[in-house]
Amino acid sequence: MNPLSDRINNLSTSQTLAMAALARELKAQGKDIISLSLGEPDFNTPDFVKEAAKKAIDENYSTYTPVEGYLELKEAICRKFKRDNNLEYKPSQIVVSTGAKQSLYNIAQVMLNEGDEVILPAPYWVSYFEIIKLSGGTPVEVPTSVETDFKITPEQLEAAITPKTKMMWFSSPCNPSGSVYNREELTALAKVLEKYPNIYVVSDEIYEHINFSGTFCSIGSIPGMLERTITVNGVAKAFAMTGWRIGYIGGPEFIAKACTKIQGQVTSGANSIAQRATIAAVDADPSVLKHMVDAFHSRRDLVVGLLKEIPGVKINVPEGAFYVFPDVSSFFGKTLKGTEIKDATDFSMYLLAEANVATVTGDAFGNPNCIRFSYATSEDLLKEALRRIKEAVTTTEVLA
Repeated sequence: MNPLSDRINNLSTSQTLAMAALARELKAQGKDIISLSLGEPDFNTPDFVKEAAKKAIDENYSTYTPVEGYLELKEAICRKFKRDNNLEYKPSQIVVSTGAKQSLYNIAQVMLNEGDEVILPAPYWVSYFEIIKLSGGTPVEVPTSVETDFKITPEQLEAAITPKTKMMWFSSPCNPSGSVYNREELTALAKVLEKYPNIYVVSDEIYEHINFSGTFCSIGSIPGMLERTITVNGVAKAFAMTGWRIGYIGGPEFIAKACTKIQGQVTSGANSIAQRATIAAVDADPSVLKHMVDAFHSRRDLVVGLLKEIPGVKINVPEGAFYVFPDVSSFFGKTLKGTEIKDATDFSMYLLAEANVATVTGDAFGNPNCIRFSYATSEDLLKEALRRIKEAVTTTEVLA
């Protein structure tokens, strides 16, 4: 008899974390692994943020924090939402959590009942599917492709809606595709949602500042959408603060109160020092991030250019985040140096074994034709990784 719950037995392991762990294990064995699997900036947290944390330590911010976050941080987040996103929130509509992942989990737990459907434009971030499932919801995947820049159309959204639809979750810029929805595209989706006033939207905007398109639009800023949108953000990606574990939401007050209620029974308030440091981060002008964004932009161009030189790889030009999501389906049904490639998982594992490059299968993101590369590493390592990949896939044989 298995003493573990059905809940945990039915939960999938995060494939991004699993691949990163495997890469670390192989490195520990002495293998020269280049890991492009984790979505983590390779920059240091800005000095002014670290100074704010040191100041907080000296000022003895060492006691329990309010469950929903320090008032000063929530006020700073409101200013940030207004400045960057044209979103009007009050502090009572903000909840600070231990990372944006907890923010998403809180939302699912307080919004979803058994059988409620959640529309997921695919590809989607790996944890959306499992968080929704864990909360009793039913993920409804809407497929996209490299030809459409991995964006859903209004017609696809309309076709996916049923009487059971409760929410739609998406990210822009998107993890894993790097796609960025512009105002016109979001307005068209909002027009569809106008007809279904009981559907709520989760807009994950944690990559908003790593954006090469020149503009950014929050769907909550589209007329009629603010009161039915939960905007999720955090400081992990743009401010290179992944280990600080601070995420936050802005949304309808009744949802914020519900998220505070569940968080109060699970983790209570987020880390005190990290919260004080986050005040400095969100109050800063986004121009302080320019050096990081410029570096990611240069790496994007480098990686896309090198991928285009590999026969059989189909790639678009992502406009944000720090990922590329090439379609590698042309290799399915072939052998690569004696290894049969049936799907994207086989392809990803082949690259790890043959090229010593860790990537993540697109199956984890709801798109079985692709794999994800993170280019959050140096240009020298990216050049070497792409050289190895090209060498590993240049000789193919059709399976008998």
